[in-house]
Amino acid sequence: MQANSRLPVSGQTVVHEQLSRLLDRHCRTPFRKPCADYNRVAFADSFERYQRLAGAAELILDSGCGVGESSIALARAFPDRYVIGVDQSAVRLARARRGAAGWPENLDLVRADLVDYWRLLHDAGGRLDRHYLLYPNPWPKSCHLGRRWHGHPVFPTLLALGGVLECRSNWPLYIAELCFAIETLRGHTVACERYLPAAALTPFERKYFASGHALWRCRVDLGRH
Repeated sequence: MQANSRLPVSGQTVVHEQLSRLLDRHCRTPFRKPCADYNRVAFADSFERYQRLAGAAELILDSGCGVGESSIALARAFPDRYVIGVDQSAVRLARARRGAAGWPENLDLVRADLVDYWRLLHDAGGRLDRHYLLYPNPWPKSCHLGRRWHGHPVFPTLLALGGVLECRSNWPLYIAELCFAIETLRGHTVACERYLPAAALTPFERKYFASGHALWRCRVDLGRH
């Protein structure tokens, strides 16, 4: 397979100088933006299904699952866990349901905004066994730091969900900043490491690998809180 995907272009070459200040502010100031009604309904329905269908199974969250390829693979790889894939695009999720053969019984795909879904899950007492952030939008312009997950006010809540957090990207600076943010807020030592997948989990991973991009990831066990 040949591809010609381009790497993120940015004038930023090191961890953003404002990241420490943002992290401190987000820890000291609660994020109080009201959750949208449609997100409340989507979360309530999905959490009820999880509690009803999964029994004591631990929860894996595939955040920003897109067309659901990664969610399906995770559900098959961890048949004793319950996997929820969340994406805000109804079109992408519909493609996942049309294209899947042999839908895993331990999988649910949910249309919701992640910022609200994470907060609602946390407030409901939900805690994760594993959490995947696979190729999030890098927002490579320096002025867009606050749109990256580690620069967003919801980041402390994301960490509070616990579990083994794994993030992958083709932009090493995104992973380096995420490692810095986790180390700052949690004190964990986290490495930004080169990653060579045995099999692509997402279409982006497949496209980036075929384009000759170096792939990067971090993995950290945030425990259960």
